[in-house]
Amino acid sequence: MTMSQSCFTLVENYFNAWNARDPDAVGAAFAEGGTYTDPTVTGRPLTGPALAGHARALLGGFPDLSFEMLDTQSAGDDPATVVTRWLMRGTNSGPLRGRPPTGKPVVLRGVDVITISGGKIWSVEGYFDRQTLAEQLGFQVMEQPDAIGPFRFGLAVRASSGSTKVPGAMSLTWIDSRSDAESEQIKLMAATIAGELTTEPGFLSWLGLAVAGRLYTITAWESEDAIRAVMRSSAHKDAVMRFFAGELGAAASTGVWTPHRLNALRQRCPACDAMMDRASRADGTCACGQPLPEAPERW
Repeated sequence: MTMSQSCFTLVENYFNAWNARDPDAVGAAFAEGGTYTDPTVTGRPLTGPALAGHARALLGGFPDLSFEMLDTQSAGDDPATVVTRWLMRGTNSGPLRGRPPTGKPVVLRGVDVITISGGKIWSVEGYFDRQTLAEQLGFQVMEQPDAIGPFRFGLAVRASSGSTKVPGAMSLTWIDSRSDAESEQIKLMAATIAGELTTEPGFLSWLGLAVAGRLYTITAWESEDAIRAVMRSSAHKDAVMRFFAGELGAAASTGVWTPHRLNALRQRCPACDAMMDRASRADGTCACGQPLPEAPERW
């Protein structure tokens, strides 16, 4: 078997590991100290357990993931380098990078530049259109800096019960992560906790925010007593145990806040443009006699 043939076999075995949906086999295809990177990997290339963890997370998000090798070519012998064009298919039916599944299918083309040494893969550099992936998943694509002067930017997600009741208490939590990978892990845990809370009586809405390395959650409740539902969440208990065991986060704070003053909910009448105090219009009509829109959620 020639050098090119043996390299092609290693590359084919690597893609077979992906198609077998075996993250440990994907990691085992790499030499000790071997690295992986693609447009979704921030910071340094992945290696060792982090590399297998990346494969596990991707396969968790796309349980039916498959790669079709379109063509493979030798691109050099020192070091041995192989370029493979591939077509990825899968359905996002599992959580991905801290986000709940969208249920949307993905068909994505890409290229891997793979270097080989000592009968093992030394590095994989993946290239694909990250925006195309995001759009196929139904995500909004925004370009923004990390910071400008005193302002830092991030992302947010909201879950709601649809209730129009006035919040009687808020619970606020923030946790600082130690790495990008840990941030994604915390986002996923927070979304899982929120999913459990949405079924609890007294829950109104939940807001998750990520700004730089700090992750916030703000939850609105009908009453202070309703917040005790958090203690029934198995995902919340697991997160607390992992934090105090040193497995999660660099710092954290939690608190319960009750409103000192809540101003009236005002709503604009689409007929006359007047701003009406919703509480004073029990019949749902404006002073002009026209119906007001359906009352919005308070939080």
